[in-house]
Order: sequence, then structure tokens, then C-alpha cells
Amino acid sequence: MRRGVAAKSAATLLSLKRKRGEMRQIIIATAALFALSSSAVAGDAAAGKMKMVKCQACHGKDGQSKNPEAPHISGQPERYLVKALKRYRNGERVDPQMTMMAKPLSDEDIADLAAYYASIKVTVEKQQ
Repeated sequence: MRRGVAAKSAATLLSLKRKRGEMRQIIIATAALFALSSSAVAGDAAAGKMKMVKCQACHGKDGQSKNPEAPHISGQPERYLVKALKRYRNGERVDPQMTMMAKPLSDEDIADLAAYYASIKVTVEKQQ
């Protein structure tokens, strides 16, 4: 009887070690994918500042819109801004003005603009 229990325990331990190894591989692969996707988004904020001339008409130079129809975009996460601009450009997200503005943008332009607007620090003060 004791041999059967020991054999089952050894088999269970071996199974757990295999699963731990598989989980380690999954974690490493996920981390690698995250690193690759993050670097694909990284744009040049200084270049974005030079390219944002058309954007400032609606979103303001500092990304704080004076137009009630246009959202504030400063301080938004870079990945969000990249995704939104690409979706406007590709017609997956529809707004006549934004689609027209995003159509001619290259992936590099989008990454640079997103980096610029994401780099702007936004502070919020509590009203007293």
C-alpha cells in the first residue's frame, strides 16, 4: 500500500514540475510579446510636437481642447492614442473630421503624435 502512495506522490510531483515549466515558458513568451508590442508603439515626442500643427486647431496646442466637440487628448496613454488614430485612419472608428485628418498619417506620424500628447503632464486640482 505504501508503495502505491509513494508512486502516486512521485507522479503528482513530476506532473507539477512539468506544469511549472510550461507556466514559466508562457510567462516568458507573454513578457516578450509585451516588450515587442510596447516598442512598436514608441514614437518620438519631439517629432510629434512638430507634426501636431493640424491637431491643435481642435485639440489645442497643449491637448486641452477649447472646442466642446473635441476631447482633451493630453496625458492620454500613448497606446490608446495610437490605437484610436489607426482606427480613424482605417475607417474602423468613424468621425468625419478625424477620419479626414488621420487618413494621410503614416504609422510613424501616428506614433510621434501619440508620444507627444502622452508626454504632456496633466494635473487636476480639487475645487474648494
